[in-house]
Amino acid sequence: MKLFVTGGAGFIGSNFTRMVLNGQLSGLEGVEVTVFDALTYSGTLSNLESVAGSEQFRFVEGDIRDREAVNAALARHDAVVHFAAESHVDRSVKDSRIFVDTNVVGTQTLLDAALALNIPRFVHVSTDEVYGSIDEGSWDEAEPLLPNSPYAASKAASDLLVRSYFVTHGLNASITRCSNNYGTHHFPEKVIPLFITNLLDDLPVPLYGDGKNIRDWLHVDDHCRGIALVLQQGGAGDVYNIGGGTELSNTALTHLLLEAAGKDESFISHVADRKGHDRRYSVDIAKISRELGYSPQVDFTAGLNDVVQWYRENRAWWEPLKEHSSL
Repeated sequence: MKLFVTGGAGFIGSNFTRMVLNGQLSGLEGVEVTVFDALTYSGTLSNLESVAGSEQFRFVEGDIRDREAVNAALARHDAVVHFAAESHVDRSVKDSRIFVDTNVVGTQTLLDAALALNIPRFVHVSTDEVYGSIDEGSWDEAEPLLPNSPYAASKAASDLLVRSYFVTHGLNASITRCSNNYGTHHFPEKVIPLFITNLLDDLPVPLYGDGKNIRDWLHVDDHCRGIALVLQQGGAGDVYNIGGGTELSNTALTHLLLEAAGKDESFISHVADRKGHDRRYSVDIAKISRELGYSPQVDFTAGLNDVVQWYRENRAWWEPLKEHSSL
């Protein structure tokens, strides 16, 4: 099998690529991987250094909005796993144009190419944020899409485009919707890597609002295992939620990070809340568990401690990224 992985130099995409090439995803051993990535601010080739020498690996620098580049690179592949996206909510609040261009137009360009080139399989990686906010209970895949941020709206639009290409053209496409990921190689603008790297530099951490916003945390390795299951066994036109099963308020998460970094509450800086900040996310993973045998494997406490240690030991990776992005 030859996989075409968009956004494979970013956080989740690079983790998926490394796991495939290292034989860590059951059923995908020996697969060839082409990473197609524009290398924008959050994508870096350093994320792929450990597999760059593999004979099964190829990198193509390109933009998913570039029809000619996509068509040339995608030909003769067996499947697309589409990670490439603008994903930072705060950035989307300030300027949503690039989110529409990349997440909507880019996805449409990929879908057209997959259709024209008769690509047998397409997996679109999305987010639980497309559902909006839920006060209690959990979303299943039949819930309506009620996104509240420009980022989430752009991802919801891309989900619907993928669905339309299945219904209209018969494209063998599935959609995954994950909860909040954490892990190594996570660009330090997101809450966990931002807080960890700030604390390692003896800087305060900016806690939004009252800190009671709740997220379900999913280790990136578990997310990639779920995607691999959907790629191989998922139904055409089907949607699959992938969650980690650890719901925490931002305040509780902050205290865990303070403890792991050996800091006290004096490092918490309470800041004005984000516009349109969703109160709680929670996904029901019964479908993917029942149909595909998925279950999260990484214990959250152990996983979080491992991530803190990785950032402690890899300043050479994250310091230039923070400096360049003025985080």
